[in-house]
Amino acid sequence: MLCNFHILLSCSPATSSVTTTSAVLRRFRSPGHPSFGFFSRRVWHRVIAPPLHLCRSSEFGTVSLGPKQGEGIVKGQRKMGTSLEDLNWDQTFIRELPGDLRTDSIPRQVLHACYTRIAPSVEVDKPELVVSSESVAELLGLDKKEFERPDFPLIFSGASPLVGGLPYAQCYGGHQFGSWAGQLGDGRAITLGELVNFNGERWDLQLKGAGKTPYSRFADGLAVLRSSIREFLCSEAMNGLGIPTTRALCLVTTGKTVVRDMFYNGNSKAEPGAIVCRVAQSFLRFGSYQIHVNRVKEDVGIVRNLADYTIRHHFPHIDKMNKSDKLSSEADQEGSSLGNLSSNKYAAWSVEVAERTASLVARWQGVGFTHGVLNTDNMSVLGLTIDYGPFGFLDVFDPNYTPNTTDLPGRRYCFANQPDIGLWNVAQFATTLAAADLISKEEADYSMERYGVKFMDEYRSIMTQKLGLSKYNKELIGKLLNNLAVDKVDYTNFFRLLSNVKADPTIEEGSLLVPFKDVLLNIKDERREAWSSWIKVYISELISSGISDEARKTAMNSVNPKYILRNYLCQIAIDAAEQGDYGEVRQLFKVMEHPFDEQEGMEKYARLPPEWASRPGVCMLSCSS
Repeated sequence: MLCNFHILLSCSPATSSVTTTSAVLRRFRSPGHPSFGFFSRRVWHRVIAPPLHLCRSSEFGTVSLGPKQGEGIVKGQRKMGTSLEDLNWDQTFIRELPGDLRTDSIPRQVLHACYTRIAPSVEVDKPELVVSSESVAELLGLDKKEFERPDFPLIFSGASPLVGGLPYAQCYGGHQFGSWAGQLGDGRAITLGELVNFNGERWDLQLKGAGKTPYSRFADGLAVLRSSIREFLCSEAMNGLGIPTTRALCLVTTGKTVVRDMFYNGNSKAEPGAIVCRVAQSFLRFGSYQIHVNRVKEDVGIVRNLADYTIRHHFPHIDKMNKSDKLSSEADQEGSSLGNLSSNKYAAWSVEVAERTASLVARWQGVGFTHGVLNTDNMSVLGLTIDYGPFGFLDVFDPNYTPNTTDLPGRRYCFANQPDIGLWNVAQFATTLAAADLISKEEADYSMERYGVKFMDEYRSIMTQKLGLSKYNKELIGKLLNNLAVDKVDYTNFFRLLSNVKADPTIEEGSLLVPFKDVLLNIKDERREAWSSWIKVYISELISSGISDEARKTAMNSVNPKYILRNYLCQIAIDAAEQGDYGEVRQLFKVMEHPFDEQEGMEKYARLPPEWASRPGVCMLSCSS
């Protein structure tokens, strides 16, 4: 029997050491929760640390850790298009947190530290710029003409240092497929540094595939063009969809080959090497905190230091809370016993991390995105989609879909399971804070409660908007998802076509399915009856909403994308790029920047997948990259 996906009756992951996560989520599976709205833009306030002038001498040279007194950026000041040499660096992560005393890349356990200073070491031979994002350059305050510099590929391959940068690799651990994996860390990602743009926003620049670090374990610290194209495109595609994500400034080839065994079956081959420059306000993960409570007792204090740092720079509104402030402004609506809990900034932070995570996962479900590797080291504390490996967007609606071949035995990270996994991961994060004596068990449980409430509110709001309804209709949405799964209907194209349905009760029986002729393929008579029955009820709901067909269509097309980054589209671009033709990568990127627009002439990017797209390596991938 198919699961009613909208109420999350899916296979459940393991239980948390704090409480049973599935039980927590089930408490919020009944209808009636208020909607807080999905597509409203939330402003996360940011502050700049007081300008400091600190310099440190090392093998990396003498590097400024912050602007000189009086040289700080005034928030709101606008200056368009600075050069790479004029970027405003403020290295708070290095300045304020404990670091590794060693600076070599020999694999080892790094204790008592949040990072290791390490420079990129990848070998290059005439690196080339494959694709770049002007919108990300604008975020950084970088002149887009900088992409045309002859030395740009050398700088963003790591072969030439970025002036003002202070490269390091972060130390973190994580649960992988439900089991504690110990130290993981940035095994092939090296953060170049932290800059402050002209709006006072902090951004980290990170090269993925830049060479070995102490966290590389048995790996080479490199990345291939195949996976790098996927990471660049999906980072920017998710941003186009309005989903919180790390960004990508550029992608360069190294001119060298990298040996990879894509399916871990002994068939290794040489592939073109490449590096993506990832951009985020922080690359801190759940595992960044977990690692320190799973080590020697004296390292537990690092969790508090790191939490204070994170709140100070990325959740400043919490840092400024008055003691009389409540833990959550939404708490009283739920009648929780913790609704009047006096503020504990760590508890308030835990709640916000939980709610951001819930909102993120709800948005994934809305567009049919499956991350594929939801380990705790791949969960951002800022609520960003991070680490694009074997991801996949749904083609046909299949709640059990997983894009990760490694996940096939149990499908722990399948599409329908993501909400429960998100909660399980939040439970591990809350457990970490409790182990560090930052929050109580009661406060940890409350964070998970807030996850359940927030997810259901967000998901119901999303689905209501996708159908163009004025209010949530559990039965209608449940029957729709069941129909989609039974008939293996394309998820994205169906919802895009749904806006063509008219609120007209006089439509003849034989014409009800006409708007869906391109997606309801080869269905039998009994299934046609099931669909016709659903559409009649749907039309009745549309009529009762009182919204005009034109207004509803405009609203629905603003939340139901026409274009998603299907795996087969990535593969077409990859195949061309591996032959030295980057045109398809660039064109696909441009289309995915505006997924809700019709984009005349680009209709081929909205087509159903061809038969060859179902082969391994296209519809499903491994973590090998």
